[in-house]
Amino acid sequence: MAYITGLTKSKKEWTPQFITAIDKEVCIGCGRCYKVCAMDVLAYEEVDEDDSAKAYMTIGKEGNCIGCQACGRTCPKKCFSFAPLEA
Repeated sequence: MAYITGLTKSKKEWTPQFITAIDKEVCIGCGRCYKVCAMDVLAYEEVDEDDSAKAYMTIGKEGNCIGCQACGRTCPKKCFSFAPLEA
């Protein structure tokens, strides 16, 4: 299986890992991932359940993802899933 790869500034091969899912059962809606994403990929969603507001992040603009995984690295709950693009 071949994946789309690129090069770092020092000419090392790099395979971007694109966001595929956010586990909303694990996400606490802290917004750290939202703040660190420079590409406006994520969206914030509130759910009103039994008089307590629960918030979590969703994938808003999946096509904007550049595969940097900054959102996953900053997530305290590790609720992100990533995968490379197949060539």
